[in-house]
Amino acid sequence: MPARPAARHDRSVAEFPEPPLEVPRLRGRGLVLRPWSEGDGGVLRAASADPAIVRITRVPAEFTDRAARDFVAHQARLAELGVGFPFAIEERGGAAGAIGLWRDRADGGRASLGYWVAPPHRGRGLAARALSLAASWGLAELGLARLELHVEPGNTASLRTAERAGFAFEGVLRGYMEIAGERRDLAVFSLLPGG
Repeated sequence: MPARPAARHDRSVAEFPEPPLEVPRLRGRGLVLRPWSEGDGGVLRAASADPAIVRITRVPAEFTDRAARDFVAHQARLAELGVGFPFAIEERGGAAGAIGLWRDRADGGRASLGYWVAPPHRGRGLAARALSLAASWGLAELGLARLELHVEPGNTASLRTAERAGFAFEGVLRGYMEIAGERRDLAVFSLLPGG
């Protein structure tokens, strides 16, 4: 009996790449996902004015040039340590937001995503396009078996983004995570290879 050829992505053994991770440039859907750079201070200034972004991310609450440099350096460290792939979302030649694909340490075949778009760049479907691009890359190129999103149930825009990008709602995890000193419920969405 001839040996079965190895599949490019065997879903049962898919593993997150070993650190350090190289954050690629992904193009598609009218945008670019790329590593953060020191020239991205403008989007961080806009994001720091949004209390919801500041509450759930490492975007500095008080923007300074130094805080922006520290944020960019932290994103690079996350990739170096193998935590995940932190991308700046670029549209029309400048950064407009962030998306990350993060290792789930409990299972090499699973990862989670998180995203935000700065207020001046909202309303054009940018988050859903970035989420679709990052998810497609994670499933196809990394061979991941499951992608997850965790969204605060009251964040209507993010809930719609998840649905537009093809993620399936699975339920609400009560008291799942501490955010800004308070235990919060989070809606969980998933995307598997093939939908």
